Amino acid sequence: MASSQLALFSSQDEADLYHDSNRSGVFSLLVDVRGDKRQSSHRLTDMATVLSLVDKTRDTWMSQAEFIRPNRRVVNLSRLGLLFTDLDTYRVPALAGRSPDQLAASVLYFCAEEGVPPPSVLIYSGRGIQAKWLLEGTIPRQALPRWNACQRYLVDRLAHVGADPMAKDASRVLRTVETVNSKSGEVCRVVHVQNGHDGQPIRYNFEYLAESLLPTARWTIEQQRQEQQKQAQQRATRKPFLLVPGGKADHLRGFSGRQLAWDRLEDLRKLAELRGGVGEGSRMQHLFWRLNFLLLSGATNSKQMYHEGAALARELDPQWNSRSKELMTLFSKAKAYEAGEKVSFGGKDYSPLYTPKNDTLINLFRITADEQKQLKTIVSQAEAAERHRKREEDRRRAAGAVDRQTYLEAANAKQAQAQALSREGLSVRAIAKQMGVSAMTVSRYLKAPQIECNNSVRITNGEAPVLLTAARSR
Repeated sequence: MASSQLALFSSQDEADLYHDSNRSGVFSLLVDVRGDKRQSSHRLTDMATVLSLVDKTRDTWMSQAEFIRPNRRVVNLSRLGLLFTDLDTYRVPALAGRSPDQLAASVLYFCAEEGVPPPSVLIYSGRGIQAKWLLEGTIPRQALPRWNACQRYLVDRLAHVGADPMAKDASRVLRTVETVNSKSGEVCRVVHVQNGHDGQPIRYNFEYLAESLLPTARWTIEQQRQEQQKQAQQRATRKPFLLVPGGKADHLRGFSGRQLAWDRLEDLRKLAELRGGVGEGSRMQHLFWRLNFLLLSGATNSKQMYHEGAALARELDPQWNSRSKELMTLFSKAKAYEAGEKVSFGGKDYSPLYTPKNDTLINLFRITADEQKQLKTIVSQAEAAERHRKREEDRRRAAGAVDRQTYLEAANAKQAQAQALSREGLSVRAIAKQMGVSAMTVSRYLKAPQIECNNSVRITNGEAPVLLTAARSR
């Protein structure tokens, strides 16, 4: 896109690419006022007014995600409409001194080399480049673990062009278009737009984008399995319980575990909603386990733990001042988790953070069978088996199978037809030909008694009524 056209991208135009002022929700601004960073949150419906009032001479950053509360903590996440990386190209000697247009060309080249789809928009931040991949629509908070995996992959693949590993979380703010970067004196501006077929910035289906990014790194899984086998052999000569040091794991390792942890966090929030809140004696218990699962999901880290904890505490009770010292053990476990350490016990490796079984959580929070029916993951074996049965039943229906009642009714109809034709004097072979079935099937129709197809039949045995729920002959 020509430079003259790119210059038409105002802060509002750029924000409109991934924010929608017609949606409910909140976005945040961070402004540097003489060295003091001040944050404010605003309704999406007020975005145009708010951005028009921004002092463009000051360093200003805007949240890339949308939130349900006026606080850009990840626990308050509502939805996301893009993937992004913040490229500190000025830290890369080979890229230092290049013009914004040259930097944009370099980023596009390296994306192609790494097999990364071209970003929808490249923004010159005053010293580096913001790369943004716009999505078709938005993804909900439930998809955050998969979104995080994509973010980690993009940072990994673009590390050699200065991708900032600390700027990949959903609560991140990035510099706002048209504002001045005080460190360079340069204005933040759009420098490249990757147009789609409709002439608008290209947008990606999130599932397509995730599948195009994540599988290319799955070759590392086999390496990890081999390493695990080596560790298992070494553990045979070790003490039965010890802390195993280690480096950071690949972003694909334990992906299902991250999703499970996030879903358990959501279940505990749903549980509180079902109960109309959390009583005073249970607040710290809820906060502790919610934070534990938030950390396990990879959606936050030890540096942000207390900030996220404060947001969760306000959700439990706006007037509650939780004591941070009660979370010190969790903080130390979070640090160990981030360092890649494992707790080895009984020949298996476990996370330093807590990974309880469902039964443990059900007993701990006294979750009833009725409450479990409205939860996603914290369910008993009986509830899980019932859900499996229903899924299998739905699968059979989708494949064309019919329920027992319908099957019996159809069988009775065919049997009645065969017997009626027999009374008219037709032979077995003639009946079979007319009905389009085998002669053996007709013989069974003629010999077998009719099937009772009612779901329940009440009969008497001379003393008291007896209820039969199974199909029977009559």
